[in-house]
Amino acid sequence: MIKQRKRWWILFIVSMGVMVPFAYPYLIFDPAKSRIDITSNAIQYPALVIHIIFAFIAIVTGFLQFIDRIRIKNPTVHRNMGKAYVISIFFSGMLAFVLFFYAEHFTKAMAFMVLAILWLLTTWKAYRAAVCKHFNDHRKWMIRSFSITLVAVSARLLVPLLLVGYALFNRFTLPGGREWMINEILNINIWVGLVLNLIIVEWFILSKYSR
Repeated sequence: MIKQRKRWWILFIVSMGVMVPFAYPYLIFDPAKSRIDITSNAIQYPALVIHIIFAFIAIVTGFLQFIDRIRIKNPTVHRNMGKAYVISIFFSGMLAFVLFFYAEHFTKAMAFMVLAILWLLTTWKAYRAAVCKHFNDHRKWMIRSFSITLVAVSARLLVPLLLVGYALFNRFTLPGGREWMINEILNINIWVGLVLNLIIVEWFILSKYSR
């Protein structure tokens, strides 16, 4: 149990270490600081900022949802944080459909689309299970939902490994140049993060709940 808590807090610290520097430039509301090419200051940029803010809220409240001390001793706090988690994912997920039309590459656009659909679906299933008091199912779907929430973290952590994989695949050459390599990685890192997270979480659910 102690080791599990340590791993959980390590994951939290790593996630904050990844997401805070990423989200900060968008909190000053300056399109020039965006890491994504902005083609519309009227629609794309506000949608992107709100999407990131709600996604960040989902990550923080998601971590707090799995703390047993809060869940058992303060069920009202647990429920309220759960509502905040669901609401933040609803807004962030719906805005992902708007951002779909502003993605620079179709591969990345489809990654956002699939990610948003799975995010909304798993969160809805978790919410409905809680409302129906099917708490075992609720926990399983929350684990799935939160694994998709953490794709924002894993996709960025995987970039160095994908760069190594790209170098090995191309025998340590850059056939399209450095910029082409980076674009290739950023077009697939969300897909890789999503698949990896789902594999890990399904393995965890099967190994734990099959007992």
